[in-house]
Amino acid sequence: MCRVYGVSRSGFYAWVRRPISQRALDDVQWIEKIRAVHKASRQTYGSPRVHAALKRSSERIGRRRVERLMQAQHIQGCSTNMYRSLPGLHKFYVSVSDKISKMPITAANQVWVGDVTYLKVSGQWRYMATVMDRYSRKIIGWAVGRKRTTALTRRALKAAMRARQPARPPIFHSDRGTEFLSGVFKRYLDRAGVTQSVNRPRTMNDNAHIESWFKSMKSEMNHRSTFKPDSALHKAQTSYLDIYNKERLHSSLRYTTPTEFEAACS
Repeated sequence: MCRVYGVSRSGFYAWVRRPISQRALDDVQWIEKIRAVHKASRQTYGSPRVHAALKRSSERIGRRRVERLMQAQHIQGCSTNMYRSLPGLHKFYVSVSDKISKMPITAANQVWVGDVTYLKVSGQWRYMATVMDRYSRKIIGWAVGRKRTTALTRRALKAAMRARQPARPPIFHSDRGTEFLSGVFKRYLDRAGVTQSVNRPRTMNDNAHIESWFKSMKSEMNHRSTFKPDSALHKAQTSYLDIYNKERLHSSLRYTTPTEFEAACS
């Protein structure tokens, strides 16, 4: 073996007798702490959030070290490619414009964003409409149904209005789906005093924040479980939303939770 690796016999035996370094011993302890944080996140945190969680616990460790140890131990956060079906995207609605693309958002309840995504229950599609406060990324209203309709998106927005009860009606931004631009939905916004805003044509990143939420939700919760009765999906969504709003650290919020971010800025 010494000939194969080009080392002397004395050097090899000196290496064998050498005690384990303090850094290696420390790594063993850090790995246990990293595993604990990763497990507490339901195996969803990658190295940036694991590092942020350790810092919040007053642990002193570098981000590169966390990354190295997680790679060595094959500890990783779950992720998925985002997919989305957009029927009717070719339709161009000129009745509503984008009112937030260049607007500074400086407070909660200033701009809300909404969208609809697909989920599966017993092999059949369900549709989830969600409303997010753009300022804090907090999910403030949602609804699940068997059909992607105006009634579904209106239920989600009504839930947000009940939960937040804003002093001044917000701007509500969405994509150009028919469930947001129907006459019924527009009349509801008018009655509530809410200003409507939609994506610019062929510019899907106008609603990137809620797209990011769907990606996180699906990779961290939906794609890791199979739901049979609708009640199982509802229970899982309620639990995940509570974690997302109150426990999950967001890099865009300086590694705080949406609830903490709103409280600190109020």
